[in-house]
Amino acid sequence: MILFASPLEQFEVVSIIALNSQLFSFNWAFTNVSLYALLTLGLIVALHYFSYNELRLVPSRWSVGLESANATVHNLVKDQIGTANELYFPFIYGIFFFVLFSSLIGNVAYSFAIGTSAVVSLGLSVTIFIGVTVLAINKHEWTFFSFFVPGGTPLVMVPMLALVELISYLARALSLGVRLFSNLVAGHTLLKILSGFIYPILVSGPLMFLVGLLPMTLFTALIGLEIAVSFIQAYVFCILTSSYLKDAIDLH
Repeated sequence: MILFASPLEQFEVVSIIALNSQLFSFNWAFTNVSLYALLTLGLIVALHYFSYNELRLVPSRWSVGLESANATVHNLVKDQIGTANELYFPFIYGIFFFVLFSSLIGNVAYSFAIGTSAVVSLGLSVTIFIGVTVLAINKHEWTFFSFFVPGGTPLVMVPMLALVELISYLARALSLGVRLFSNLVAGHTLLKILSGFIYPILVSGPLMFLVGLLPMTLFTALIGLEIAVSFIQAYVFCILTSSYLKDAIDLH
């Protein structure tokens, strides 16, 4: 009998180091989320350190790749935000590499994708939403609330449209995180289910091994698709964040 583990088991947050204090009711845990977040940060720093090109006449491949990523994100921010892009570019740049590297690490076998944690994805989304809202209120003060009343709206329709616009605006607090979370969870769950079916076929004998080569090929293609999704999710996340910043700056 072959027993399959739950495909959702890979998303479990596991405590690695736990410190509990009954005196101050203090509970602190270093989990796999914390570990992979630090690993993501370390890889980002390492990439930028080894891609440093100021002392070289001929740039390395890593340097060229990093400069291409820099130009891509800069053009994205410039197209979305406009003249104020230089002020917010470092913020979007950091988000891009954090989302990208955390997703790519999650594609490594037996690793953990921190984007599949609702706390991380929604926490990042809500934090960005709060920051954008504070920026808008600080910049426009009371004029900010005109964002919820489209120009030329009849007075009798103002309460209804204001409520609709408010709900639409508050949905931004979740939309970024839910999009990232759902795509990563769906992709990793599918890969887990397929691997659970393909592995028993491959180890059932020479004939079944040959039969299993076709689904294995499809499985490999799906892994490539998940890697592409990691780049797409990081890019889309940054586009939407830049769009929200644009709205906060111009109240459009």
